[in-house]
Amino acid sequence: MTGSRPTVDVVVGRIGRAHGIRGELTVEPRTDEPDRRFTPGAVLRSEDGARQFTVAGARWHSGRLLVRFENVPDRTAAETLRGTILLADVPADEQPIADDEFWDRDLVGLTVLTADGQVGGEVRRIQHGPQDLLVIKTVAGEERLVPFVEALVPTVDLEARTLTLADVQGLLADVDDDSADAAAGNDDSPYAAATDDDAGTDAGQEPEHESAGGDL
Repeated sequence: MTGSRPTVDVVVGRIGRAHGIRGELTVEPRTDEPDRRFTPGAVLRSEDGARQFTVAGARWHSGRLLVRFENVPDRTAAETLRGTILLADVPADEQPIADDEFWDRDLVGLTVLTADGQVGGEVRRIQHGPQDLLVIKTVAGEERLVPFVEALVPTVDLEARTLTLADVQGLLADVDDDSADAAAGNDDSPYAAATDDDAGTDAGQEPEHESAGGDL
């Protein structure tokens, strides 16, 4: 809890290798707002809940985020933390600073509309990687992966609890050419059906990544 405000757990980073000899370490951000989450005084914790970390300082160096935590005095201590997933308690009603970004929790459960306004499915989860993907369960019961970019998802209406897809073939169902590729085992299409390897967990079963849609 933050005061009396309800909070949610969000993944904000993963600790990498130590940097230097004074306990500074690299962090791979898992948030679109690292300067907000790693400000001095911010309190984070490990994914297993065993450790708590207070940010003593943070800076960018050659495109990498370098963070110092209180009680991590030297390189030896920093090296023991490598691979640690960092979580933050974020007020449930807090919104991203940028208008074109959304928390995972805002997107999961949205009704997916086609360009002509027909119901096409529901957002089940967000798959994070080099490009954020919406995992959509279609009305046919199939899970599809759709890149969360403005060219394919031009409209997100949180009040109406809907998002609208662009008029692009192959987003929610294979077209003839894609079917032939799928039969040959070609998964190069970014709109391919989700496989078991793509499967994650539904919202509420694990801490979410903080935000998606930076390209919107």
